[in-house]
Amino acid sequence: MTTAAQPSSALRILCRTTAAVALLAFLPMSGAVAQVMPTKDSAPLTARPSDPAWVRADALVKQMTLDEKITYLHGLFPPMAKPAPTDMIPSAGYVPGVPRLNIPTLRESDASLGVANQVEQRKGDVATALPSSLALASTFEPKLAFDGGAMIGAEARAKTFNVLLAGGVNLTRDPWAGRNFEYLGEDPLLAGEMVAEQIKGVQSNKIVSTIKHFALNAQETGRHVMDAQIDEADLRESDLLAFQIAIEKSNPASVMCAYNKVNGDWACENDFLLNKVLKRDWNYPGWVMSDWGAVHSTVKAALAGLDQQSGQELDAQIFFGEDLKAAVAKGEVSQARVDDMVRRILHGVISSGLMDNPTPTSAQPIDYDAHAKVAQTVAERGSVLLKNDRGLLPLAKSAKKIVLIGAHADVGVISGGGSSQVRSVGGAPVEIPLNGGEAASFVRVTWHASSPLQAIKAANPNAEVSYIDGKDPVAAAAAAKDADVAIVFAWHWQTEAQDAPSIALPENQDALIEAVSAANKNAVVVLETGGPVLMPWLDKVGVVLQAWYPGQRGGQAIARLLFGEVNPSGRLAMTFPKSEDQAPRASAPGFAEQAAIDDARRAGQKAGPIKGFPVRYVEGAAVGYRWFAQEKRRPLYPFGYGLSYTSFGYKNLKVEDGDGLKVSFDVTNTGKVAGADTPQLYVTSGQRKAMLRLAGFQKVDLAPGETKRVTLTVEPRILADYDTAKPGWTIAAGTYPLYVGRNAGEPVLTGSAKLKSWSRKP
Repeated sequence: MTTAAQPSSALRILCRTTAAVALLAFLPMSGAVAQVMPTKDSAPLTARPSDPAWVRADALVKQMTLDEKITYLHGLFPPMAKPAPTDMIPSAGYVPGVPRLNIPTLRESDASLGVANQVEQRKGDVATALPSSLALASTFEPKLAFDGGAMIGAEARAKTFNVLLAGGVNLTRDPWAGRNFEYLGEDPLLAGEMVAEQIKGVQSNKIVSTIKHFALNAQETGRHVMDAQIDEADLRESDLLAFQIAIEKSNPASVMCAYNKVNGDWACENDFLLNKVLKRDWNYPGWVMSDWGAVHSTVKAALAGLDQQSGQELDAQIFFGEDLKAAVAKGEVSQARVDDMVRRILHGVISSGLMDNPTPTSAQPIDYDAHAKVAQTVAERGSVLLKNDRGLLPLAKSAKKIVLIGAHADVGVISGGGSSQVRSVGGAPVEIPLNGGEAASFVRVTWHASSPLQAIKAANPNAEVSYIDGKDPVAAAAAAKDADVAIVFAWHWQTEAQDAPSIALPENQDALIEAVSAANKNAVVVLETGGPVLMPWLDKVGVVLQAWYPGQRGGQAIARLLFGEVNPSGRLAMTFPKSEDQAPRASAPGFAEQAAIDDARRAGQKAGPIKGFPVRYVEGAAVGYRWFAQEKRRPLYPFGYGLSYTSFGYKNLKVEDGDGLKVSFDVTNTGKVAGADTPQLYVTSGQRKAMLRLAGFQKVDLAPGETKRVTLTVEPRILADYDTAKPGWTIAAGTYPLYVGRNAGEPVLTGSAKLKSWSRKP
């Protein structure tokens, strides 16, 4: 395996490693790209007498000196902090507290998939690695999101961290986007519900969780300079709705703003996003922290709603230190705004429970065995069976000869790259450095030590189970020819800081699968990918199992799924296109330019940074399956798709409508084995732009012959138009078609709802 097929695609190294120093010169300077300066301070929540955390935070602010306040408004990046505080450990961030007032020091860790330790800053420190967030979303089980968050939060507290940079909820708009694996799919209801439970799980440990990246951090190419352009109504009905649902349900202590611009202004100095939407419309009381290296100004950022500069060494300067203090002295930023910034941080610290439950001062024991079961359950419940011809799965334990091919399946399973990388329990049997680009200094192509080969041997101890690396398709076909089953493990690696050049499997894997399937009619393909991939060989293989990046117990989970110890129940949280041109964008805008810059640097040539460019989201709110329905394009596999080893029937649809919408129906396991199904409710609504919308879902476990009644109550904003003139949400009186289906493209029970007019404020 090489990394040449994955060229870097981003502008500058704003990474969380010591190597960032060398490239800090590429950071943009403040002031050069400022657009519209906010005209007044953003302190709309000056009094909240019914909020005990706010009242308590306000009392603390009144006791703090200006210097103490300023200190709490900018955080260190430990790998580059000089001089380093004696109690600081290598991690994402550190913000000194105020001991005399018992205001805690903030110790921040990356955390989407576990307590991160990307390039082993903390030697020997391991953590439990969950499967990718896209795998979690594909469970369609909010409870598992809570369990995963609670597990990560428990390990973080035990490691003395008290702020987790978790809660990624950016919608997956493009199949090639580098961080898709970190996010929770393409639908605002599913993503919002899942991340809300994850955040609640983290904060159940009395520590802080963020929600990120606010907003429209939908690609990695040029992420520090690109301008995400979208109409307000479309943004409100898609990405912002996912954030809004999640924030209302989980009360995250902090919101992290993104690198990119949104409609002309950097996300971390965007008055519309931070002041108007988040703090005024949504009445959010917590604090806005920047992403690491995402701050571009002092006065504008402070007035636009940014409350804290994170990882200050990764910015062009410390904007919220002495510069902010000087701005207060000049009257450019009011004392009231500074107080509001600090009060919001303290509100998060108090409301999360951290203030009254300080994290331990030294590492505590962790039950890694129990936590591994959480990771394995997510992998088992989130893997998606895409194809199963002739009932080839589950594999019979009578099979005498099984050959595994490719993807280092002898030693482990691949994981996604970037700030979410976990140094998992058991170690990393394979790590491959990158050969340049923004990701190179903090990313390695990494496998978790969970061997599918050993797990399959354990599942079928009487069989001859062998492995071949798959680099030579001819040799692989020869090894597969006489086997009862040939299992090809195929990979497509994605990472933060660069987008994939395409969604085709790299390194001749399509030819490998073609050769193996020609040699053995019982060819099984297990996909370890960060999102959708193309499958030109689909008609020639018997089975396709989408395992995503399955985490540190992925090998065991895959074996149990293949042999029927677990019945597959995952459903796709992302549409799989037939071809790259079916999606709104076939490739990342700016990718060719960034690749040329990276190639020049690899060749030792001088190359400047990529220039800023717009990305117009032409699909608007019609993300993913909505786009395919709108454009009448039939995908390879639709959103919500997934097979089982049993079958399910739906009947007795009942629609209760009028002032709201509630839909109920029976689900029956009509097969011979126990299994879990996820019926999905879709409604076509919208006067501004009629769209198909996921309006409800519920996963149900059923024994053979068992029936359960499912009732889904619809969140009105899912069906509503956002009216910028009101402003607010509106449903027009009328009749709306709906169906209960197995996925976005397979209706089973059809009906309609007669709804009265409805509206509410933003």
